[in-house]
Amino acid sequence: MLDVKYIRQNLEPVKANCRNRDIDVDVDRVLELDSQRRDLQFRTDNLRKRTKELSQVIPGEKDKARRDKLVAEAKETKESVAQNERKLREVLEVFHEELSKIPNMSHPDAPVGAGEEENREIRHVGEIPKFSFEPKNHVTLGEKLDLIDFEGGTRVVGQKFYYLKNEAVLLEYALIRYAMDMLVQEGFTLYVTPDLARSEILDGIGFNPRGEETQVYSLANSDLCLIGTAEITLGGLYANQILAEDQLPLRLSGISHCFRTEAGAPGRAAKGLYRVHQFTKVEMFAFTRPHESEEMHESFVALEETIFRGLEIPYRVMDICTGDLGGPAYRKYDLEAWMPGRGDHGGWGEVTSTSNCTDYQARRLKIRYKSRETGRNEFVHMLNGTAVAVSRTLIAIMENFQQADGSIVVPEILRKYTGFDVIKR
Repeated sequence: MLDVKYIRQNLEPVKANCRNRDIDVDVDRVLELDSQRRDLQFRTDNLRKRTKELSQVIPGEKDKARRDKLVAEAKETKESVAQNERKLREVLEVFHEELSKIPNMSHPDAPVGAGEEENREIRHVGEIPKFSFEPKNHVTLGEKLDLIDFEGGTRVVGQKFYYLKNEAVLLEYALIRYAMDMLVQEGFTLYVTPDLARSEILDGIGFNPRGEETQVYSLANSDLCLIGTAEITLGGLYANQILAEDQLPLRLSGISHCFRTEAGAPGRAAKGLYRVHQFTKVEMFAFTRPHESEEMHESFVALEETIFRGLEIPYRVMDICTGDLGGPAYRKYDLEAWMPGRGDHGGWGEVTSTSNCTDYQARRLKIRYKSRETGRNEFVHMLNGTAVAVSRTLIAIMENFQQADGSIVVPEILRKYTGFDVIKR
């Protein structure tokens, strides 16, 4: 969340940023609630102070009339403290709820726009393949080569679940190992994270864990949710902690299953593996000092590009516009891979994203570091990025490397992990 002091000092830019992001929030109401909160806190503190003074004075008071008067005042003051504390809790609850609706500020270079149509292409890498035959989509390829069983997934679980089979299983683990090896070389610490997290951690990261608009699954009779990304479990790892400055920057990589409701995602292009309820992902995460986060962000997108150049998959880098940014993101880049089966989307499909969330998540999760320069505890900056989202990367591999005879060539860089170079009938 944003610092309330910052909001007061930058009221018009904050309001303009909300408009640019198409976020409907009453910023003035947030400041009004903050004033109420501070006033109630001030009055409650003074009443507590008076209660303490009275508890020290009353035992030594010899005059009965004076003593009775002080006892009555102490009783009244105690009741006032309780009333004020109730009011303060009520105001605090509404204040935090409204404050959390205000998004992070946007990078000055981020395109201003309402939706994905206004995202800006930064660069385009790789040649789009030209086929001498009518290319098939990954659903058809997966069925013909016995790689994916969508019908079985639907019978056992429901729509948008699936089984990977045969060589597709080995491709999944090859992609994981390929990404892991690269990230270890770059100094990342590897984690296999839990697939669950408490609601308060999801809320701190910026995911709405409850309500109609949530994109995550909740476990009944508990405060646990299935994670939509290892960003949640990696970002929550240091909640309520104070890090040593010498520890920074911290680079973490998390392997996890990801679970998403994918509500409101119909259409032909969403069929198959593109929008599913469960998939495997290798995530990158970093905690940095404030002045390091933009450089770290550029290094994340460079790593994502290195991974997809190695796979020889054509891609483009997109600078995400303000209206398409998630609430915590200061700036976000997406990699979109060429997918011949997504004809109604121009052939491009998102395969990675990386966001610099500055101190927005750190304030919610109370993650700080001891600054040598100021001697104070300062909030870290937090960044996330996709190394490999397996399901969508499989789409790109299957569709770009398909052959006229119906087989699929395995990208050369993965062959040492798979043990085979082509998938045939």
